Amino acid sequence: MGAEGVLKDELAGAVPVEISSEVIKNVARGSSILRLSKTEPMKTEKKKIPVMTDGVGAYWVGEGQRIKTSKAQWIFPELVAKKLAVIIPVTKEKLEDTIFDVFAELKEAISEAFCVAIDAACIFGTNSPFATNIYQSAVDCGNQIVRGTNGTGKLDLDASDAMALVEDAGMDVNGFCAHYGVKNDLRKLRDANGNALYVPETDQNEFYSNPIEFSRNGAWDKTKAEIIVGDFDKSLVGIRDAIEYEILKEATLQGTVDADGKPISLAEQDMVAIKAIMRIGYLVVKDDAFAVLAPEAEGGNG
Repeated sequence: MGAEGVLKDELAGAVPVEISSEVIKNVARGSSILRLSKTEPMKTEKKKIPVMTDGVGAYWVGEGQRIKTSKAQWIFPELVAKKLAVIIPVTKEKLEDTIFDVFAELKEAISEAFCVAIDAACIFGTNSPFATNIYQSAVDCGNQIVRGTNGTGKLDLDASDAMALVEDAGMDVNGFCAHYGVKNDLRKLRDANGNALYVPETDQNEFYSNPIEFSRNGAWDKTKAEIIVGDFDKSLVGIRDAIEYEILKEATLQGTVDADGKPISLAEQDMVAIKAIMRIGYLVVKDDAFAVLAPEAEGGNG
């Protein structure tokens, strides 16, 4: 199938490589979890990742003594790619356009939808097919500071205490994730010398000299967390490098409503829909690599 194929003649297949690569790059730029986490390319549906849990030891050696040896301990957690699909209704006239032109026009909408779903699933487990998510991993191991309960009530100090929970487990915090609502509070924070703790940058904002990402477009659950801190090297995202599509003609789109509040019926409304599918794997390698700063009202246990 060439890039100039007409959509009506190719009702299913692979999105043109140029567009597919651009969508994946847009997702990597727009998804908070992808910007912070380690990413692994996946050539197949499953990929085992070697992770050292105990390192090789070094020993003091006396004159003539035998050098001790130790064995590194490894685990091999497995990334499993899951299908993530977005369905976009369009007019039937789009079937007359080339596959390349259609997806060039829809790439931004597809990328945005993927970003929201990925962040919501990986951070909070919302509609997630994955066995782990950052929020639940942190809460399950007790890494939670609740504003007004076991917290000080001051954002900078509570965030620092959340960092300490990760540091107590022997790991360094290398990133933060938060919702947009805390930006105003962050801008007001100062250290003892009057320097801003939150530094907005063109490409990467910083808080306590580490990158902070702000999840957007409904992915963040404000009832559970204000800020999540962590060693994001322990957050792994696997990405398959191809995006597939399928044309739907008869479906009723229960998740998409028209102006009358009713689900769109493609057949009745003389429309078609384009379903784009990418494959993503996700895994939290160490639960105590993350900590949650939870809002006072809900206690962060929802």
